[in-house]
Amino acid sequence: MRIARFSHQDGIRYGIVDETDLVVLAGDPMFAGFDTTGERIPLADVALLAPVIPRSKVVAIARNYRDHAAELGNEVPPAPMLFLKPNTSVVGPGDAIVLPPQSARVDYEGELAAVIGRIAKNVPAERALEHVFGYTIANDVTARDLQRADGQWSRAKGFDTFCPLGPAIETEFDPAGSAVITTRVDGEVRQEGAISDMIHSVADIIAYASAAFTLLPGDVILTGTPAGVGPFTAGQTIEVAISGLGVLRNTARAA
Repeated sequence: MRIARFSHQDGIRYGIVDETDLVVLAGDPMFAGFDTTGERIPLADVALLAPVIPRSKVVAIARNYRDHAAELGNEVPPAPMLFLKPNTSVVGPGDAIVLPPQSARVDYEGELAAVIGRIAKNVPAERALEHVFGYTIANDVTARDLQRADGQWSRAKGFDTFCPLGPAIETEFDPAGSAVITTRVDGEVRQEGAISDMIHSVADIIAYASAAFTLLPGDVILTGTPAGVGPFTAGQTIEVAISGLGVLRNTARAA
């Protein structure tokens, strides 16, 4: 089932994607279930929004693909390397990525994102996926020069608009399957990697993170990026595609 969050006639609503239509839901399905209103709205008539706005946090993992760690000259960490992005960094499909004047180099990082659907604390890996509501696409936008200068990553990865999510949440996606992440800049392929190449699985990441802090419904887990990260500039369009999840498309602009 593919769930979208959308704007229509000045209201924000949720719906199940059914080919070219949205079957409107009575409320946020993460909390209100999948009861429908009986209304159908053409996808062409709505503006898709970020499918979830984390009520608490975005949890991300660094260096979870060996080729990406190598391209930046880093060792592969022995355990998941976690960092946080604020929920104010989240934007949706079609929204602009705003390039901050503080940075001379902003990079794309296409990633698989898991959306937490149930409170998770000290969850064992074998039960971790039971706490996932579904999956979507993310772009872990990074001010690379500030990341290197600061020595920690909060500012470099936390600017407003630095976490595009979308276009929808797929509840039946298999994170252990054969899906491929492809990132394009103005149509040119820059990244292409199989999610099966992740060092730490989605289940392992959730178990590790939940041992440190409670994961709440709506929290988003970014699972790392394959090799090929690089810069983009104002006016360029970044597309992150994951087979089975669609395409997340955003255009950059100067602040």
